[in-house]
Amino acid sequence: MTRPARRSWRDALAVYAQAPVITMLFLGFSAGLPFLLVFSTLTAWLRDVDVEVAAIGFFSWIGILYSIKFFWAPVVDRLPLPLLTRLFGQRRGWMLLAQVTIALGLVGLAYTDPRASLASVAGFALLVAFGSATQDIVIDAFRIESAIEEVQAAMASTYIIGYRGGLLAAGAGALYVADLASWHWAYLSMAGLVGVGILTVLLRPEPPRSPLGVQLIHEPKVRAFLRATRGRARPWRRLGAWSIGAIVCPFTDFFSRYGRRALWLLVFIGVYRISDLSMAAMANPLYIDLGFTLSQIANVTKVFGIAMSITGGIVGGLLVVRYGIGSMLVAGAIIVALTNLLFAILALIGAQMPMLVITIMGDNLANGLASTVFIAFLSSLTSRAYTATQYALFSSLMTLPGKFIGGFSGVVVAGQGYTTFFVFAALLGLPAIWLAWRISRDPSLSDENREPGLSANR
Repeated sequence: MTRPARRSWRDALAVYAQAPVITMLFLGFSAGLPFLLVFSTLTAWLRDVDVEVAAIGFFSWIGILYSIKFFWAPVVDRLPLPLLTRLFGQRRGWMLLAQVTIALGLVGLAYTDPRASLASVAGFALLVAFGSATQDIVIDAFRIESAIEEVQAAMASTYIIGYRGGLLAAGAGALYVADLASWHWAYLSMAGLVGVGILTVLLRPEPPRSPLGVQLIHEPKVRAFLRATRGRARPWRRLGAWSIGAIVCPFTDFFSRYGRRALWLLVFIGVYRISDLSMAAMANPLYIDLGFTLSQIANVTKVFGIAMSITGGIVGGLLVVRYGIGSMLVAGAIIVALTNLLFAILALIGAQMPMLVITIMGDNLANGLASTVFIAFLSSLTSRAYTATQYALFSSLMTLPGKFIGGFSGVVVAGQGYTTFFVFAALLGLPAIWLAWRISRDPSLSDENREPGLSANR
């Protein structure tokens, strides 16, 4: 099959004016806001009040909730909520519930002192992470269902831009408030910003979706189960049909479409971001231990860094639309691994502001571009019949290895130092580069045979 004609730069830019694409700016903000508040901003707070660095490293395991969200994704995908689903729809109802959970957890953190009860901090952080992971499940499904496949790359790009805006608020914003007032007011103000996502959900319509009964009856495995259990108790048959349609079919669909290549795709998804996720928990402790103030960290790593991430996201979205996913996957994997070496150099030379700027510029440009490309790639693997469950599986696998390794990051730093740790984190990116190259050369997976963002199950 011949390669599709490339779009002009004008056509690539015009897609960003569509309403579903703009909506993802605000939902991206809502998704990005809680992440740092249970991750790097939380580690900065803990280090600022003299919690041991080894203990801080283990707090990164809270992020594993994001990596196991596929366990409850079938419930979010198919189970209607009392009242909320009837009033707002399946996607919007679950988003509202998740956002309220996030706000309650942030308020709990605001009224907790880590020096008095580190366990309470962990508990409220887990609540925020659970609500945030649940919101991610719904937003990903909402995004894929809200527009045609050709728009998905642009929606991924604006999602990343909004996400980085949420990171800016939760990173620089929280650090500024903490520096000027207190950590209590920092987390309380972040709880108020959850209202951005709530307002967006209230203003935007529910994406079109077939009723659950219609979806189930079209599943061959569900029909086979119903035929085999004819005459049995109706509640048991309904539960069985729901379980097969919600839990079994999303996974069998993926493996039936990709066959043996499905395992390699899952491995690739698991290692693509392992390099940057495994080192992220130690970034803020590095800045603090080098002697940078909270305001300096906010100015450079958050304000400037987020601007670079947004730039990387925009560039990544345009490059995917114009050149396709395959080659950009390779480029993203290479630059993410290389930019981790900048942290090793910063640890070697000490608190030099120019080097901090270079490090943050390179790291955030790379991550913004790579994240946009990878979201478009994951969306292309997802069947619209199982958006929430399949994408939750992919995004969970994307973060699980890096989060798990990141839990030991504090121990490695305490024993070997920051420089050795960041070099090791860069080397972890080599498998991702190799697999991205292999996938880019596979004509059935790369953009040689399809437009960027198209589902493999058209």
